[in-house]
Amino acid sequence: MSEPTTAPLSKNELLKQRIPTLAGNIAATLNDPALEKFSEDDEQFIKFHGIYQQDDRDLRKTGKKWLVMIRGRIPGGVMNSNQWKVFDDLATEYGNNTLRVTTRQSIQFHGVVKKGLGPLIKRINESLLSTLAACGDVNRNITVSPTPATTRARDEVVKDAYLVTEALAPKTPAYHSIWVDNVQLNLDAPENTSFTDPLYGQVYLPRKFKTSFVIPPSNDMDVFTNDLGFIAVVEGDKLLGYNLAVGGGLGRSHGNDATYTRLADVIGFFPREKVVEVAKAVLTIHRDFGDRTNRKHARLKYVVAERGVEWMTAEVNRRTNGALSGVRRFEFTSTTDTYGWHRAVDDSDFLTLFVQTGRIKDVEGHAMKTALRQVAEKFPHIEFRLSANQNVILANVPPADRAGIDALLKSHGVKTSDQASILHAASMACPSMPTCGLGLAESERALPGIINRIEKLTAELGLASEEIIIRSTGCPNGCARPYMAEIGFVGKAPGKYQLWLGGDVSGQRLNKVYKDVIKEAELEAELKPLFTRWKNERVTGERFGDFASRVLLPEAAVAQAAAAAAKAAAAPAPATN
Repeated sequence: MSEPTTAPLSKNELLKQRIPTLAGNIAATLNDPALEKFSEDDEQFIKFHGIYQQDDRDLRKTGKKWLVMIRGRIPGGVMNSNQWKVFDDLATEYGNNTLRVTTRQSIQFHGVVKKGLGPLIKRINESLLSTLAACGDVNRNITVSPTPATTRARDEVVKDAYLVTEALAPKTPAYHSIWVDNVQLNLDAPENTSFTDPLYGQVYLPRKFKTSFVIPPSNDMDVFTNDLGFIAVVEGDKLLGYNLAVGGGLGRSHGNDATYTRLADVIGFFPREKVVEVAKAVLTIHRDFGDRTNRKHARLKYVVAERGVEWMTAEVNRRTNGALSGVRRFEFTSTTDTYGWHRAVDDSDFLTLFVQTGRIKDVEGHAMKTALRQVAEKFPHIEFRLSANQNVILANVPPADRAGIDALLKSHGVKTSDQASILHAASMACPSMPTCGLGLAESERALPGIINRIEKLTAELGLASEEIIIRSTGCPNGCARPYMAEIGFVGKAPGKYQLWLGGDVSGQRLNKVYKDVIKEAELEAELKPLFTRWKNERVTGERFGDFASRVLLPEAAVAQAAAAAAKAAAAPAPATN
């Protein structure tokens, strides 16, 4: 267990201690029409049920309109056609008529008011999906490489992901009581005050925990950004086991150097049959050693960084009876999706559709929401897969159905080839405004226009054919993984962003801050000199992220050090007695 500390526990820890079922007064609030929102304490409990309480920030001047965001738990992002139809119906009936694909292969509903929350979650459960543990201090939605093109072993990887999903799911009775039976648990009943989850205990984890399965050579999951990563080792079509990656995470805070981004370390290989045992070992290390006094320091990455990789390896081995052996060779070549139609290894077809910033909606000339609904109705045997790049894959398509799906999509303005420009296709954004309470700047609503401007700039410089991975978030928490991008925009204030440069195409290098504040209005003036240097000074075929890492960032570090030294030299000498 964690070492004794004299620091007081955080508020969240005290809440979990007091109500270990995570029930709060959620059901009572749902059934009270006089209440338009959840209490401050229940705001923390509803996260474990896949819900965030928010308000429409565009309307704050006229009074807060309380809303909730609901996130599905969809392991590996796999949905059958019926489940897709259910989610489509719920977005129309209770949300803002859009489905938002997240960067963790889930779907979020936005714009839901409290009275729609109960019916919405109940119908998700009736479709045999859930929202339990989509948020909160538990293992979140497990991500799995969705593309079926490379190996038949993918089916085995998905099976393992489902096993781990079930093994790491919290067992609280509150979820079924609230969302299926609509009953408020008696918080004072002995069985509820003493409830202990068989894996998480009474106080769950110190913070959230993210798990991912990835199949080389594609790193489409950004596996090194996860607390727990499984890198499949495949020979032919046989899944031998996994290389284990631990301790990744991107959340940080502006102005707080004690918070930082970190890539996971690959610490060993283990055979496939050990996957649940190893998953539990890593999770319980976080449970036992994570910081419960400071939530900004509570992720597993800080445990690994501060105790060391050797300690972490030894602790995993201690809890698994020596499961780990030497790391097996692997190689990653890309983090992006492969768009358009392709043939899978089982001779079925699959189609990857670009979704701008993950928002599935109907707009004039491009009715994607309606088109996908009709695909689900007319081709019920196909599978919908969500990508961690916020796109949608139609999988297990019989070749005979390809032409029909193609025609249906195109009749609604949804292209199946040449879907997006090279920069848009490699972009991601978090929602930020107007619903996320943490947003400092625009992200989803701003990034398409920002990319249009960057495209114009690169075209003027003769760089229009060059791919650049561009990601944006409205705050430093990193939900769209901007710290892995070749260009990352991280919100600091309305219309102002940190500029991060230097990520690589395979997702194995963090970028760094190049400039602390740039104004969106001055984007071209900031980027044009950088792109010009890239064009004129790069080695043959060098991507922008690699050039930035090799040339721009070292120069910036020297300049920043010189400026800091000059500032220190100019400072008045300290007073002496």
